[in-house]
Amino acid sequence: MRAARLIRMALLLQSAPGLTAAEVGRELGVSGRTVIRDVQALQEAGVPVVAERGRGGGYRLAAGYRTRLTTLHPGEAETLYLSGLPGALRDLGLSDAADTARLKLSATLLPSLRAAAESSVRRFHLDAPAWFREPSAPELLPELARAVRADLAVELAYARPGREPGPARRVEPYGLVLKAGVWYLVGRVGGAPGGTGDAGGGTGEGAGGAFRSYRADRITVLRTLPDGPFTRDPAFELAAYWQEQRARFALSLLRAAVTVRLSPEGARRLPEVTDRAAAERALAAAPPPDGTGRVTLELAVESEEIAFAELTALGAEAEVLAPPALRARFARRARALAALYGDAPEGGDEPEGPDPVGPQPDLSGSPRP
Repeated sequence: MRAARLIRMALLLQSAPGLTAAEVGRELGVSGRTVIRDVQALQEAGVPVVAERGRGGGYRLAAGYRTRLTTLHPGEAETLYLSGLPGALRDLGLSDAADTARLKLSATLLPSLRAAAESSVRRFHLDAPAWFREPSAPELLPELARAVRADLAVELAYARPGREPGPARRVEPYGLVLKAGVWYLVGRVGGAPGGTGDAGGGTGEGAGGAFRSYRADRITVLRTLPDGPFTRDPAFELAAYWQEQRARFALSLLRAAVTVRLSPEGARRLPEVTDRAAAERALAAAPPPDGTGRVTLELAVESEEIAFAELTALGAEAEVLAPPALRARFARRARALAALYGDAPEGGDEPEGPDPVGPQPDLSGSPRP
């Protein structure tokens, strides 16, 4: 494991010289002390890592030195062929560039690695859109992608369903996110009030304004501004921003609460039937189980209607205590089920006998003796 980390460190310093120990540690997932020890190990192995002190300093490889650790193994070559979604690249107007890149990569690989990489395409297919949704690329997406790549500010108008488009606003496009087949633009607005996207939408304060999310298919007007590239906030990380906004959006949907008493099995299954994050928060905040082993907790839910549908899946492992209307609804359901199954014989409809399933066919291909 350390050998692989040392190789990654050497390649990292070759591609991004001047990183501090803290920055290298974040990239590799280790502490600063470990980085220092690894640098010493590389130096002892003959890799000329130079440490420059002071402002603007950091680790770098000696001038003119390049590692020879760039040979790919089969797993890495396969991963490169799976690193892009064909549909997403086509939507962004990058399918031709991606095809050319794959051809160049194939030409540089050893024949054995080339076969391994190409075989991955036959074995794996990445399908981003959600079920029951016909994927369609927003008309303005390629132009948005060009602005994102070139750091060019745009002026856009945005319209929510059933509303007229809002006024045009200046947005600095930081990135594009594909979520379940829907494209979102993440951009910084210079303090202007305005729209946020639906899912994953929201704001986060940046150095020059608020970051907002827009559904790309709801952008009705788009114009690249002629004032040249904008200065990106170096602290902004698209993946981290999106994860935070996605969690915030999911939490904003949970506007109601129910009190429920769960058996140990019900507590175990609760994250499987309702919002996982909400279930985990409720279980963590719950008091110790009572004398019967049941735990009582407050669960955030989207609505009583959805809570009824979700908690019904737990059956007798969950008892809703509040609100009263929801408890009464579960009581009516229980009485209806009791009336429906009240005449069933004890033990249900399972046949009696030592082998209720009966003889099973042998599917191994050879006759049973």
